[in-house]
Amino acid sequence: MTNHSGPVRNHRVWWDACLPALDGCSIVAALAVVRLAFHGEMEDATFQLALVATILFLVIAQITGLHRHPKSATLDREFASVASTWSLTIFVLALLSLATRSGEMYARSELFSWFILAPITIGLCRMSARVIQQGAIRQGMGTRRVAIAGFNKLGNKVAAELQSNATLGWRVTGFYDDRVINRDQPADGEQATEIRLSGDLQELIRKARSGDIDTVLVTLPMRAETRIREVLKQLSDSTVSVYIVPDIFVFDLLHSRWTHIGQLSAVSIFENPLDGIDGFAKRLTDVLIATCALLVAAIPMSLIALAVKLTSPGPVFFRQRRYGLDGREIRVWKFRSMRTCDDGATVKQASKGDSRVTPLGRFLRKTSLDELPQLFNVIDGSMSLVGPRPHATAHNEEYRQQIHGYMLRHKVKPGITGLAQVSGCRGETDTLEKMERRVAFDHQYIRGWSLWLDIKILFRTLLVAWRQPEAY
Repeated sequence: MTNHSGPVRNHRVWWDACLPALDGCSIVAALAVVRLAFHGEMEDATFQLALVATILFLVIAQITGLHRHPKSATLDREFASVASTWSLTIFVLALLSLATRSGEMYARSELFSWFILAPITIGLCRMSARVIQQGAIRQGMGTRRVAIAGFNKLGNKVAAELQSNATLGWRVTGFYDDRVINRDQPADGEQATEIRLSGDLQELIRKARSGDIDTVLVTLPMRAETRIREVLKQLSDSTVSVYIVPDIFVFDLLHSRWTHIGQLSAVSIFENPLDGIDGFAKRLTDVLIATCALLVAAIPMSLIALAVKLTSPGPVFFRQRRYGLDGREIRVWKFRSMRTCDDGATVKQASKGDSRVTPLGRFLRKTSLDELPQLFNVIDGSMSLVGPRPHATAHNEEYRQQIHGYMLRHKVKPGITGLAQVSGCRGETDTLEKMERRVAFDHQYIRGWSLWLDIKILFRTLLVAWRQPEAY
């Protein structure tokens, strides 16, 4: 038998094409309404502006993740993502108008009205489309009847995912399996679906051939290669669509995605989410915000440097060896807040009432002002504004032996602030459980990264930076 290999394409549904088109129409319609309200007519320049804005919005939406259709896209998060994407679009449009002086063609009141009306129109159109789509799915329009071959944890997880993601339009009709005794069943609290076993694999084959099933998802364990081959062979005598869900997805994946190695397909288990345009967008955001922050903080930083020098002997800045992207060693800048500068094989964490901390240093650490010099690390590219906080090299070597997946937090650049810090994980990690909690938040950040998530973390940092009793 000839073995044909080819690339695996990511599955796309009609919703993926509908939403960008709907967003573009909303932008054009909003500008048309404003133009007609102010002048009672449309002209070519208006359509040109709407076209440029639409193109920019769709491009930026790929960066912010608006069109990636996450399973957690609740209505409020979707509106927030629309607002952030449109705000970035307006920012780029403003830069273009300054460069070309094209903004002089429109009154400020017109542009302001459009800037406000467009995201509202986009949000309302998306909400209406969701209502129509969900109503159509409830009526059975455009739905697929899905059978799952494999009554196990992975099968239950797949069924739960399909039930929670109604926009796919896939309706699970039942599980089918030959071996259910002593099979790896969901443990207490893991029963994700009420769907029960509907028959054995031969019953599945019969229903597939009779047209009672549209799609089969094979969730049998990878070690059952012989059984999988036999099922696929018999299903080839039908017209059902067949998908294999490999049980690697029950592992603790870190930003998994499909990729191609020549003509072969592969799925990443541990990967950096910030390559390509996403990495460029994050780096550009880092440089722009860090540069502005340094300009604003230049005088306060000068005063802090002078205060550090006058209140205790020693250098103004403290540079400590830490792990950066891919575990490469970097030097992290901080204002000196202690009487000692530990950077050896053993580094003792600051604790409550630590005698090494200077009176000024205690204030700087409470308010996180000692971290301001790390803006220079952001500018030189060794750090990011948002990411897992870098730990001292000595601590990395200690915890990598005790916490599973600890080093995976270095798949992205370390940050001045991070998801763990705004979620209450700050201060001394005097127990292993505290460090494990930090690492769990770091992994969560890497899996769910988006530019919008970075922006939210930055805003949350501003809110919590001044009230951190656990910072010593």
